[in-house]
Amino acid sequence: MTFHQGQALPIGAPNHVQAKPAGTQWKPLIIVLLVGMGIWFAPRPEGVTADAWHLLAIFVATIAGIILKPLPMGGVALTALGVTAATQTLPVDTVFAGFANAQIWLIVIACFIARGFIKTGLAGRISYLFLNLFGKSSFGLAYGFIASDLVMAPVIPSSTARAGGVLMPIIRSLSDTLGSHPDDGTAKRIGSFIALATYQATVVTSTMFVTAMAPNPIIVRLAQDGGVEISWLLWAKAALVPGLLCLAVIPWITRLLCPPTLRDTSEAASHAKEKLAQMGKMSQPEWMMAICFVALLVMWIGGHAIGLNATVAAVLGVAFLMLTNVLSWKDIIGEEIAWDTLVWFAVLVMMAGNLNALGFIGWLSDQVVLQVNGWHWLGAMAILGLLYFYSHYLFASITAHVTSMFASFMMVCVALGGPPLLVALTFAYLSGLMGGLTHYSSGQAPVIFSYRYVDLKLWWLVGFVLSVVYLLIWGTVGALWWSWLGIW
Repeated sequence: MTFHQGQALPIGAPNHVQAKPAGTQWKPLIIVLLVGMGIWFAPRPEGVTADAWHLLAIFVATIAGIILKPLPMGGVALTALGVTAATQTLPVDTVFAGFANAQIWLIVIACFIARGFIKTGLAGRISYLFLNLFGKSSFGLAYGFIASDLVMAPVIPSSTARAGGVLMPIIRSLSDTLGSHPDDGTAKRIGSFIALATYQATVVTSTMFVTAMAPNPIIVRLAQDGGVEISWLLWAKAALVPGLLCLAVIPWITRLLCPPTLRDTSEAASHAKEKLAQMGKMSQPEWMMAICFVALLVMWIGGHAIGLNATVAAVLGVAFLMLTNVLSWKDIIGEEIAWDTLVWFAVLVMMAGNLNALGFIGWLSDQVVLQVNGWHWLGAMAILGLLYFYSHYLFASITAHVTSMFASFMMVCVALGGPPLLVALTFAYLSGLMGGLTHYSSGQAPVIFSYRYVDLKLWWLVGFVLSVVYLLIWGTVGALWWSWLGIW
């Protein structure tokens, strides 16, 4: 199936695919209930409040439900929301607070912007340009998207904006062009591979620059409060070699775990050149979309200097698209994948955030810190680093994770004799890399996952395997590079 200019396609599923309604799966539901009730009624550790323990039970049961699928993901999340409120584990206003999160709305609005790209045909034009430049192999396409994100990362301080507003509309259109669609059995032709490789690349590029992701400046401030100064240049220089090595290996490992059935795309590259010639000049809707796109890039790059939030910039972009008739309100309300993502991600963010607010994460951190008291700093940093990294399965926000655990873990390692700059940078880079673990672990994750090119099992498998690879690269090559730089 090739993309035709002006054809309106819903994001997440091609027009010829109709999703079958999924009924309740009773066996998985029973397992989920047993998991939740098992934790709920288990002896509560000393120092953990009843509400925190009960919320942990609901959260773990929700994750189990998302994996086992007794209901669609949105249904699982909505049920968890109802249980949390009905059991008075959290106040009703707190339960619904996740829907007011600006980062979540940026994810939703990115889907609207993507529809504008696809509806006007601009995404199709750009996808043909990509095919023409990089399309001789699946590797070429993956590295093309990786290079694009690497260029944008230092100047667009939102991985969600880069993934949802720039990269994924092009990936979607390119996959359509190559006959790879979600939900009809052709996702693994090329779409799954490119989506996963690009997602993991955004995780690494977000780690490489202070200005590539919102939590990074918070880390710099927390390190400064602990007596460690980290400049933009030092952060980038220390991340350069291990970061580039990670970007180099991502397509290879992703292809091992998710091999595209379409390997040779050389004919597609030639076809793209012909299609570009046939498309001719850009239409007026394409120009409007292009103007909006450039304006969004400018606002995302420079907006922080004038206090313009990335989500607000995206809202203005969508308003412009509606005022110029590129998008209609019907287009907006018809984005069912965007609204579905709003529900399940808002609920997860709410629960994960309140696990911290109710003190469970603080209690867990304290227990871990007590266990390493008196250790050699290197062993303590290794253990605390692993626990810091993989405890991110309990978080739906890197910012929340950083603010709750970064400072205490860093200061413990320094107190045990660790070089302050080495310790601070280690936990700083772990804070970015852990965003690749799950479909809810970073802002760009639910955006790319919502396109449905990758099922949950594969997403988590690739995330875990690459997390091990990242830790090995940053712990060996990175350590040697930092030694050469004189960091330790």
